[in-house]
Amino acid sequence: MADIHVEDFYKDAALILLQLYRSFPRRTAVFVEDIAGPDTPDEFGLHSRRHMACLGTMTWLAEEGLLRYESLISQDAIDQAVLTGEGFTRLSTLRPDLPVDVQPVGDGALAREPAIAINHIRRILKSGTSTELSETVHRILFP
Repeated sequence: MADIHVEDFYKDAALILLQLYRSFPRRTAVFVEDIAGPDTPDEFGLHSRRHMACLGTMTWLAEEGLLRYESLISQDAIDQAVLTGEGFTRLSTLRPDLPVDVQPVGDGALAREPAIAINHIRRILKSGTSTELSETVHRILFP
């Protein structure tokens, strides 16, 4: 049986990093619902395991030095978030170890280079499989 929570982690990490890359170097809030989808807290006001796992991915990425943020907005978002130099470098670096899609993805000078890591993420989110996404994000997070 697949470890769904690990696949969710890789997808959440990809979406979080992509959102921060799109706004780099501007700081922004990253809301859990924008990444993991809507959540309805239970009768005690507690969020679902899925919601809390996504929030955990955000804080883990910060602890690993890929992003930083100023504060939590309750358990709903990280505020004033931005990629660190390390995070930006990992996403904007040529990755010959990842399969290259010949079609450019996105806007700007770096988007014309299909072999950079962020373009692998964009391509797979658009038309890839969860296995491809997991493998790609794993290689980016753990070079």
